[in-house]
Amino acid sequence: MPKTLEGQITMEKTPSYFVTNEAPKRIHSMAKDTKLIVVVRNPVTRAISDYTQTLSKKPEIPTFEVLAFKNRTLGLIDASWSAIRIGIYALHLENWLQYFPLSQILFVSGERLIIDPAGEMAKVQDFLGLRRVVTEKHFYFNKTKGFPCLKKPEDSSAPRCLGKSKGRTHPQIDPDVIHRLRKFYKPFNVMFYQMTGQDFQWEQEENDK
Repeated sequence: MPKTLEGQITMEKTPSYFVTNEAPKRIHSMAKDTKLIVVVRNPVTRAISDYTQTLSKKPEIPTFEVLAFKNRTLGLIDASWSAIRIGIYALHLENWLQYFPLSQILFVSGERLIIDPAGEMAKVQDFLGLRRVVTEKHFYFNKTKGFPCLKKPEDSSAPRCLGKSKGRTHPQIDPDVIHRLRKFYKPFNVMFYQMTGQDFQWEQEENDK
């Protein structure tokens, strides 16, 4: 990574920082004033998306329904499976709040990023103390992929979309399994809303389906 010059902001991303136990302490010891941006989405949808990604690389893996339970007859969810564990956001946030104040963490809604990318990016730019350069002019909704793509207003070339690994069609999951997962995540979601001071309305989203 090149040096950060005066007037520049260095950004780095990885999906594993938020759920890695050692990360908060190590980042705090390196740069305690670091601002953190966490993109979250409905944990049930996130788990299915995680499985879909793995399935594309390992088609021989068991079904989502098999992996999601320790004992399906008893309805015991397997929270040790990473696809499930990552969505217990309150648990991971608790670890981060031992080292960073909430004021240094911005939580971005994955759902809002799809339906209002400019609005979410406005929050990101404000959080970083940047002028609002990225606006609605920079987004184009791709109906095929089902999410926004980036474009340069002054450039007539085609919008830049994420690769084939994004926007995959999710497999059909047994509705009973989805119902059980919603019940499993609900108390953790409520706790996360209380910890962040933000209601992501995941339960409302599910009631609307």
